[in-house]
Amino acid sequence: MLKTETRQAIDPRHAKTLDTAALRKEFLIEDLFTEGRINLVYSHLDRMIVGGAVPGAGTLELKEAKETGTPGFLDRREAVIVNVGGEGGVSVGGTDHVLGNRDMLYVGMGAGPLTFSGKDARFYILSAPAHRALPTRLVRISDAKRLDLGDRATSNERSIFQFVHPDVMESCQLVVGMTKLAEGSVWNTMPAHVHDRRSEAYLYFDLPEDQRVFHFMGEPSETRHMVVKNEQAILSPGWSVHCGAGTASYTFIWAMAGDNVDYRDVDMVKMEDLR
Repeated sequence: MLKTETRQAIDPRHAKTLDTAALRKEFLIEDLFTEGRINLVYSHLDRMIVGGAVPGAGTLELKEAKETGTPGFLDRREAVIVNVGGEGGVSVGGTDHVLGNRDMLYVGMGAGPLTFSGKDARFYILSAPAHRALPTRLVRISDAKRLDLGDRATSNERSIFQFVHPDVMESCQLVVGMTKLAEGSVWNTMPAHVHDRRSEAYLYFDLPEDQRVFHFMGEPSETRHMVVKNEQAILSPGWSVHCGAGTASYTFIWAMAGDNVDYRDVDMVKMEDLR
């Protein structure tokens, strides 16, 4: 079963007028993972698609979505699939791949339909338009490039795992990785930054059900926040900061699409300029 939703792009002037409920409706994805269903959100932020697939005891197939305007889902797109649950399988055009927890599968343009299986698997789906076909590649957590950053004194000790990234593999425009906060650390991506040339999506997970992440967004001079629970995602436009703090340590997957794949192409915001 497939359920799709479209989100329009929101400019910063409009965002300033939104109350909490409207802000959440535009930028927060609350129900990504539903057993027996594929949920997709088509965003007009760089035409990124964010979704989830939970096959349960059966299988789920993603062949097409009318929002792409093409006969097949991947006819003009690339995708990254991340397993945030137990071991599962993804079949790409009839070729099977086994994903363990936190493994990522890159799927190139034109690779064919996707089939998901695995009783305990929970697949996070990311997709963006592509301009050429690149080979499908499985990148396990052990194959990712790891960067250990931050400090316990500032509550931001964390490990960054770069999966679909120029230092690891080639893609058209998707750049995807994962950040895991060390126990006792809660702050991510602070000092904050913006990157006007790329949009981003965040998936927060590994968060206890009774804990929350306070995700900060908005222009640097006028920040807003949303309270996010486990396995919820955020759409982050290029004009917005994107950082957060949790009531417990957590993990999040970040994914970018847009003008380039330069991970360092960011505009830093000084702490004294945040409001």
